[in-house]
Amino acid sequence: MYFIWKGEAEVSPSIENSHAGPTIPFLKPGDYFGRATMGPVKENHRVDVVAKSEVICLLLPHEKANLISPASTWSLARERDGVPGVEKVLQLETLEVDLYRATSYPGYPASGHVFGGQLLGQALAAASKSVDPLLLVHSLHSYFLRTGDLNEPIIYQVDRVRDGHRFATRQIKAIQKGHTIFFMMASFQRPEEGLTHQEPMPSAPNPEELMTGEELQESYKTDPRIPIAYRNKLLRRKVVPRFIDSRPCNPDDRVRPTAMEPRAKIWFRARGQLSDDQALQRCVAAYASDLGFLPVAVRPHRDAVGYATRSLSLDHAMWFHKPFRADDWLLYVIESPCANNARGLVLGKMFTRNGELVVSTAQEGVIRVVDKSKVTERSKL
Repeated sequence: MYFIWKGEAEVSPSIENSHAGPTIPFLKPGDYFGRATMGPVKENHRVDVVAKSEVICLLLPHEKANLISPASTWSLARERDGVPGVEKVLQLETLEVDLYRATSYPGYPASGHVFGGQLLGQALAAASKSVDPLLLVHSLHSYFLRTGDLNEPIIYQVDRVRDGHRFATRQIKAIQKGHTIFFMMASFQRPEEGLTHQEPMPSAPNPEELMTGEELQESYKTDPRIPIAYRNKLLRRKVVPRFIDSRPCNPDDRVRPTAMEPRAKIWFRARGQLSDDQALQRCVAAYASDLGFLPVAVRPHRDAVGYATRSLSLDHAMWFHKPFRADDWLLYVIESPCANNARGLVLGKMFTRNGELVVSTAQEGVIRVVDKSKVTERSKL
């Protein structure tokens, strides 16, 4: 199989073989022609392509054909040593074409409900397995319909809504106990050149200067403002490993809540080294995008309600602008422009360390104030 790296070529209209590649008459950088076959080559394959300018191609030999098979996406991950935890969570068991099964990490989160980021990442992983590997997700829109059960497997059903040369669309349902608990529409695009601009990255301290989420939790165990009896409870609490290294630039004071602006900056990256697959990098970003997102909408009200709130994500949208690595530091800049009618809206932007805006996010969720006398001590931290 040949991938156009530079230049343009014309496809002969006489081609009848449906496996010859794209059916459009002109090939540009990112397009391909020919066929790569897994297993022994049994016949020659002819493609009539005429260069319209100087053309440079990248060649994929038959013995490497598995690299572009959608079914092979992360399929070898279980065989590698030191697979990052988040990559394991995103691995799916294939039941049949476009039907997958996934499980949750035991004990996370403590609520017993499936983490919203897990649904986002796993659903996107299922969709990514069904498209041409040269197409990457550029946007997704999703709805959380029911709370998921950590102890039950999740079935992901993919519907191939549309397959075009430049774009493809997928509908994904997450199902538990016969009910759809989550719904996503995802659109994929073949990379192409066009106009470009972005807003500048805001200033932020370096992630190395900040405490990790685990270190912040550990600090409460010795915080003199917390009664000794409760600190002892914290010492006995089981520590659940976190797959994302998250470091807030301006963390909340969870002991003495104070009102803050509805804004936050969080550095994050996946723990461990991920494979180079850009589809995986985007699934990991989807997983991480729900961490600390909706709580930003409560920040202006902490002095009045503290942590006596119950929140639930309603929907979630993402737009992917440029390639990036989710195992390298990304700055998540979050703001909440509005909260009303028991709902809060949050918007986010992810920047690479060198200032590139790579992802934008949006979410709305239900936020309800509860009776403080009925809130257990556990919910304060």
